[in-house]
Amino acid sequence: MNKVPATPKESHHEKVSFFRQSGWLMFANLVTGVLMWAIHFLSKRIPESEYGLLGTLFALVMLVPILPLQMVFAQQTAKALASGQQAQLSRMIRRSILALFLVWLVWAGIMAVFHKQIIDAWQITNPVALWMTLLCLLGALMLPVLWGLLQGKQDFFALGLSMILTGAGRFGGAVFIVLALGGYAAGIMSAVALGFLLAVGYTAYASRELWQAHGEPFRARELLAQVLPLMLGFGACQFLFTADTMFVKAWYPEETHAYVAAGTLSRALMWLVLPLAAVMFPKIVHSTARSEKSNLLAVTLLGTAVLALCGALGLWLVGPFVVRLVFTPTYVEAATALIPWYAGAIVPLALANVLINNLLAKGDFRPVAWLVILAAGFALALKFTHSTLDSAHSGQVQVLQIMFLCNSVFLTLCILFTWVWKPAPKPSEASVLRPIS
Repeated sequence: MNKVPATPKESHHEKVSFFRQSGWLMFANLVTGVLMWAIHFLSKRIPESEYGLLGTLFALVMLVPILPLQMVFAQQTAKALASGQQAQLSRMIRRSILALFLVWLVWAGIMAVFHKQIIDAWQITNPVALWMTLLCLLGALMLPVLWGLLQGKQDFFALGLSMILTGAGRFGGAVFIVLALGGYAAGIMSAVALGFLLAVGYTAYASRELWQAHGEPFRARELLAQVLPLMLGFGACQFLFTADTMFVKAWYPEETHAYVAAGTLSRALMWLVLPLAAVMFPKIVHSTARSEKSNLLAVTLLGTAVLALCGALGLWLVGPFVVRLVFTPTYVEAATALIPWYAGAIVPLALANVLINNLLAKGDFRPVAWLVILAAGFALALKFTHSTLDSAHSGQVQVLQIMFLCNSVFLTLCILFTWVWKPAPKPSEASVLRPIS
């Protein structure tokens, strides 16, 4: 089916709407990021070992496929609303949430059986930190599903407000627990769980018309054929974004705090530009389902490039001052030395994120297998090269150099699949959520 071009008036309205919605999400991301980042001011009130543990527990929660889950449900919601299949969507949502809860029960059982070994390996002094992390894992499974519903129906105001609630609950609870009650990592993880609770409650209410509706059967096998590539593709992106901290903690358990500090500031670059791709994604899904043309990719890519490059430059310039302001003096020098490497590794990932969002929104799953191979290669490269260096700083720099190389390959693949290796034309496909006849 031929694409229907948008009129100049429609194109102008689309751009205005895009920048207004992106602007709100960027503001929400900024507020949320400040609230979450402000927790690190508390690093001066807790032992360095507890702060290193806290970074590891944060990274563990970040390894939950939050981004893949959100994008799967954003894609299915946008497609269902564009094709009038809300009843099938409602049943899919309820069954998916039940399945994720069962997955969490399996995690809880594994953690219950091996909790002593985990506590010893990570040098956890208060076991409550582990159990609060388990509750955070449940929130990390449920929240992206609900965020995906709001993103898919393009309710970006509620999505941004939910994000702010996550940060507000986390920061407010952490300040009270650490300053008033004298808590350490366990107390801060309890505050993180509170943030998840607030956000899940509000988001479930804001999306209730989607998951409470009368459900109808849908074609589960055809749905799985679309969900699996989305999960793998966005899962590989998230692995490239988060896995480095887990490796560093395993190799340099006594010197993780500087790396966590540099990573906290550098990852802010991704949180700055992610709203652009988040707004673009459901619009591309919607326009693809209705065979409409859109030029949002160029707008989104240009905005992301400008913000990411300016953000990286600003971080290189002011990062040392921010580190001295927030973190303890003992690892200011080490964290400052890592920031240029970390920020440089994030920039190609930010650009690649826009392109992979565009490809997967259009149902072009050709890059997925390559991304999975790349993520596996990233893990293997980290595993077999760190032992060749004798200092923690050199090893951490090497991790970031490998991260930059892999992210650059990721960006190159996305460029090739977007503009060079174009897919063969294919007829428009019906929604997998259509009723079973």
